[in-house]
Amino acid sequence: MKGILIAGVAVALGCATLPACAALGSTPSWPDAQHTPGTRLMAAANNAASFSVTTATLENDTVIHEYLDARGTVFAVSWRGPRIGSLDVLLGSYFPAWQKGLATMQASRGGGYGPVALRQGDLVVETGGHMGALNGRAWLPQALPQGFDTRQIQ
Repeated sequence: MKGILIAGVAVALGCATLPACAALGSTPSWPDAQHTPGTRLMAAANNAASFSVTTATLENDTVIHEYLDARGTVFAVSWRGPRIGSLDVLLGSYFPAWQKGLATMQASRGGGYGPVALRQGDLVVETGGHMGALNGRAWLPQALPQGFDTRQIQ
């Protein structure tokens, strides 16, 4: 992921525009978002790796994908657009680990700017882009369906 991400501000950018959605490790609530103005939903299935993808386009044209296993649990999310989704909502109970990992990365490189690739045992988060064109993805390595390739998270 290329470009600059203002990591300290990024979480606040999409908070007000994100409809109800699921967090990593939980079940999606996109059906509730069907009635949210400006949100378009789409689902796709891939039987080879036993997963499906739910897509929502927010009012600000940010696209959020939720990747669900055969039980309907979210094992990955991705975002692309002028603003990111609210990471505290998208990452759910994994958000504190993200915050801690991000702070450690920022301290080690002497600043808070630039793309981030956080890889911990139970969480991977990659963010990047530049102002007005942000992107990222997050997944739970232990929850990936058998045969799933993380390059599919787009």
